[in-house]
Amino acid sequence: MDLFQDMMVVSRGSFSLLVARFSKYEALAHYRIGTLAYYHINLLTFRKIVMLSRLFAFWFKLSGWKIVGQFPFDIPKMVLAVGPHTSAWDFVVGVASKRLIPVENAHFLGKKELFDGPFGWFFRSMGGIPVDRTSSKGLVQQVVEKIQETDRFRLGMSPEGTRKKVEKLKTGFYHIAKEAGIPILLIGLDFSKKEVIIGELLYPSENKEDDFRKIHTFFKNIRGKKAELGIGDYV
Repeated sequence: MDLFQDMMVVSRGSFSLLVARFSKYEALAHYRIGTLAYYHINLLTFRKIVMLSRLFAFWFKLSGWKIVGQFPFDIPKMVLAVGPHTSAWDFVVGVASKRLIPVENAHFLGKKELFDGPFGWFFRSMGGIPVDRTSSKGLVQQVVEKIQETDRFRLGMSPEGTRKKVEKLKTGFYHIAKEAGIPILLIGLDFSKKEVIIGELLYPSENKEDDFRKIHTFFKNIRGKKAELGIGDYV
């Protein structure tokens, strides 16, 4: 009907109006095509992620890995302190475990720049949460606000913050949990026993030193892929 009216307008000499209307339809068409392409790409990505997690889960079982302990499904929000982090193989074991437990509403942190680029949608589809290190808000505050925006949120973090050998654990995961008022679930990746060990829930207390001794005690006998890079005694 609009196109017929536009033709009538042209017959009265208003060609410029037709051009404007045509531009509107063309822009709308491009928008709809772009939207369909976006969702098509995301659908393909989602399917690939599902296939990848299935593949990792199959490898997990075939290789003799097992999950030890019970995941607290009744706790909707928590920080998952996963370690020791010594190899890229931790990612494979982690993705497989996430699928087999299964852990829903799981997230990880990434630099904002990763999400601004062409693969931002990929990182988001994997559960990534962008953080801006240049923001006036500190990393802890940014993440706490994200946690408070939703009813269910499981944040996976490495206590070491790196695959390199460290003398002391990072404290970001601990402060995020304390500021958000949520517990920390200790999860160990023991490559020597091929076990993913689900430990106890730790609620940050007013005694930080004591809390970190408990964290070190849990991780110190768990051997990562590169055992020499593991977490030692509390110092």
